[in-house]
Amino acid sequence: MQAIYVQILALILLSLGIATALCRRNVFFVLMGVELALNAVNLSIIGFSKTLPGVESVVGQIVPLFTIAVAAAEACVGLAIVILIFRNQDSVDIDNYSNMRG
Repeated sequence: MQAIYVQILALILLSLGIATALCRRNVFFVLMGVELALNAVNLSIIGFSKTLPGVESVVGQIVPLFTIAVAAAEACVGLAIVILIFRNQDSVDIDNYSNMRG
């Protein structure tokens, strides 16, 4: 498989993830959009490591593992914050969170 196809797929996934994170009002969809964007970056890194000559493929496969670990930690912390806010406001709408400032 050529590298351009992998990068085009990664670009499509990245744009879908960013669009989902920016356009949705539900916090869960925003978190899913961020996860989709991170997975697109992982796909791009793995695609480059498999197709470019001189790039060590092991490094290209280890780096996404660290990204997945960071994304899992981000999802856990984000969901914990959403659960705590839901207990106080009974909603997961992003517009309701602006009232919590200062």
